[in-house]
Amino acid sequence: MPWQQIYDPFGNMFISTALAAIPVVVMLAALGFFHIKAHIAAGMGLVAALLVAVFAYGMPADLAGRAALFGAFTGLLPIGWIVLNIIFLHQLTEQNGSFAVLQDSLSGITEDRRIQLLLIAFCFGAFFEGAAGFGTPVAVTAAILIGLGFSPLAASGLSLIANTAPVAFGALGTPVITLAKVHGYDLMEVTAMIGRQLPFFSLMVPFWLIWAFAGRKAMMEIWPAILVTGVSFAVPQFLVSNFIGPELVDIIAAIVSMLSLVAFLRVWQPKRIWTSPSMRGNDPSAAEAKPPQPVRQHSRAALVRAWMPWLILSVFVFVWGLPAVKTWLNGLFAPSFPMPGLHNMIDKMPPVVTTPHKEAAVYVLNLLSATGSGILLAAVLSAVLMKYSPVAIVGTFFRTLWMVRYSLLTIVLMLALGTLTRFSGTDTTLGLAFANTGVLYPFFGTLMGWIGVALTGSDTASNVLFGGMQKVAAEQLGLSPNLMGAANSSGGVMGKMIDAQSIVVASTATRWFNHEGDILRYVFFHSIALAALVGLYVTLQAYVWPFTLTVVH
Repeated sequence: MPWQQIYDPFGNMFISTALAAIPVVVMLAALGFFHIKAHIAAGMGLVAALLVAVFAYGMPADLAGRAALFGAFTGLLPIGWIVLNIIFLHQLTEQNGSFAVLQDSLSGITEDRRIQLLLIAFCFGAFFEGAAGFGTPVAVTAAILIGLGFSPLAASGLSLIANTAPVAFGALGTPVITLAKVHGYDLMEVTAMIGRQLPFFSLMVPFWLIWAFAGRKAMMEIWPAILVTGVSFAVPQFLVSNFIGPELVDIIAAIVSMLSLVAFLRVWQPKRIWTSPSMRGNDPSAAEAKPPQPVRQHSRAALVRAWMPWLILSVFVFVWGLPAVKTWLNGLFAPSFPMPGLHNMIDKMPPVVTTPHKEAAVYVLNLLSATGSGILLAAVLSAVLMKYSPVAIVGTFFRTLWMVRYSLLTIVLMLALGTLTRFSGTDTTLGLAFANTGVLYPFFGTLMGWIGVALTGSDTASNVLFGGMQKVAAEQLGLSPNLMGAANSSGGVMGKMIDAQSIVVASTATRWFNHEGDILRYVFFHSIALAALVGLYVTLQAYVWPFTLTVVH
């Protein structure tokens, strides 16, 4: 007989919510306050989740173990596979000196660190979010920033902050497409609603990014460049989401923003060039930042060779993200394995769903269509064009694997924890606590999306988890279901910077190992502050600006 989830096992939501929060609190406290290494902190959180699921929520121990194992497989593919291969590519470009040429070419556009952040962390990162998502943008941009000489905290923390506004439309619109498909929303209406929420924050985030890095005064020194970056991203984001659809929102907006900023820099440059690679104020990684180097001139051929691996990467990632390509590759090889003893053995119960719903647990070994495989092929092709021998390519790959071994273990444990909380229903308990806030629900419902991404590491997973609950709660309170479905996704994007998976990706890309707690402490304020602002904006939409709820195509 299937096990039925129970969301208030003690008949007291305060006690049940407190117990459900224990695994998250254990892991975050271990990382952020006790400076415990990430893979150990993740293991502690997983043990806590197992104890709560079995002894507090009554989940059979074998189901709990199988759920954790199922999540561990997901951690290896696709997430760990992306991280491993992007670091592999970066290692190849560093070893042959082409990355140093790329640094010089970027410095040739501008030596100002603030504008480099706009170009790389925001614009370039948004392109990779739109094309691939699932950790790719943070891995790429953090690796480039650390190579440019930014301090590890600046490279990792600022890449995480920048990777917010594009997330709802990441991976060719996967989060919103999944939201509509799983929970019965009208795809165009909920896409348009997200497109009426996020552009405001797409305009704000570039300002926030530079303020976080260099302070208010330094931010105001380059406000024209920031404004161009934000407006040229926000306007296409609004137009494409409201009148075309979710698939190409980020890619079009990122390309327009990048081209607009580069064109603007041809007619405008800041009066003062900001060369400090470290974070303003207290930066524990400042000593590891590289001082600015004189910009060297390179031949056109050298510049082409330096940019070639990253252009190849962009093409492969974009092609691998196309639904038709994924379908074709999955047709070649994508065996699926129902998890024995877990698949369809757990019932999700009302009020999360209208009728009991069996939880599927099917692991798809989509190795060919995985984004990480596209990155691996891009890396191998780039290595061949850079005249690496087969032996050198294989040797670099295995050295990279050894270098990121603890990061991969951490990702596996994090995904095991997140999957267990989903199958045990403890994350739903946390969501229901937000759903009981009445007139304040637009604000707290938005934070439900935030906590969903913080727990699962994915806006897609958060939409699957809470999208149905948002619809039911909105209808009960007389609110627009599309508003709250969109709010789940828009609020979720701000949780992306504190989810443990993204933090591990950032620390690995910058090779600032065992400093995940420092990164978490830095980004946590930015995450909760921006999520609260999204919540306030959604509340204004619900009660003050109802005209924004009318969707016209």
